[in-house]
Amino acid sequence: MELYCAIDLRDGRAVRLERGDFSRERRFGDPLEVAERYLEGGASHLHVVDLDAARTGLPANRALVRAIVERSTVPVQVGGGVRSEDDVAELLGMGAHRVVMGTTAILDPDIAREWAARHPGHLALGLDYRRRLDGVLEVAASAWERGSGASLGEVLERWSDSPLGAIVVTAIDRDGTATGPDLDGLREVLDGCDHPVVASGGVGSRRDLEVLAEMRSPRAGRGPQGVVVGIALLDGTMNVAEAVSACAASG
Repeated sequence: MELYCAIDLRDGRAVRLERGDFSRERRFGDPLEVAERYLEGGASHLHVVDLDAARTGLPANRALVRAIVERSTVPVQVGGGVRSEDDVAELLGMGAHRVVMGTTAILDPDIAREWAARHPGHLALGLDYRRRLDGVLEVAASAWERGSGASLGEVLERWSDSPLGAIVVTAIDRDGTATGPDLDGLREVLDGCDHPVVASGGVGSRRDLEVLAEMRSPRAGRGPQGVVVGIALLDGTMNVAEAVSACAASG
């Protein structure tokens, strides 16, 4: 299982939101310095999200994303505000390894599927979800600020034959909390698609990573290809080397 070290951007700073709430923000300084610390610690992948762009559709931190990508010595997965194929082309052109599609992929899937077909393996589907009171996992849009009305299963079925590089799935109610990943939701995703899955949301300890690395879904019998870790690395709960070691439990 691969470790994706997270850098979320807002107003030019590295931040973490709690449960996707823009009013519950913790700041962690210069994103370039955060990226450098990750790389010096042995990171094999970076995961960069422009939160301002995800919220408004405007590439507010695009120059900063470019700087991180160009300075990185490892593959960088980027997302936030990918609303057109020009956005996809610009991000891939600056050297991003993979571009994560969120809102457009949910609200306008036909056009987003065309992008995926033209850039096979280089686009990821970002699925951010909340569990409704009826137990259904509902996919969110527009930087998590509204529900899409579509269930996780419906979206996975819609994208089943697209040449995606991965599906990045985030349990919004766990994100930024360090309370542990949503294993039940992740099992549903692993059993509901054949694409590589990158888990996100809730990782707070080495043990959380070991559990994810060892887990296998009930029907498909597979585990996540990767995991995004943010707050546990930023607040010093774990360092990158410890996180990489824990991920290696998957063999």
